[in-house]
Amino acid sequence: MRARIYQPARNAMQSGQGKTKHWLLDYAPASARDIDPLMGWTSSNDTQAQVRMSFDSKEAAVAYADHHGLDYVVQEPKTRAPVVRPGGYGENFATNRREPWSH
Repeated sequence: MRARIYQPARNAMQSGQGKTKHWLLDYAPASARDIDPLMGWTSSNDTQAQVRMSFDSKEAAVAYADHHGLDYVVQEPKTRAPVVRPGGYGENFATNRREPWSH
């Protein structure tokens, strides 16, 4: 059974880094999903596709996969460059601005 070990990316709708520090282990689907002809729902006989395990470190996830004999792929996260603006929102309303702030 093939598994994927990765660190989740941040939510695109928010700028925070919550829930991105841990590592996840997901199983690849072993069989294709079937579509129910009456209702149109998708179903599968593979229950491992529903399993998502969380680990504190990459090494712990790899050790788990090695211990249980899983074939796994580790996807390294892409690092994000820190964006630091000089000043900030409060700088727009500072009293010592060189030019007046207006719309």
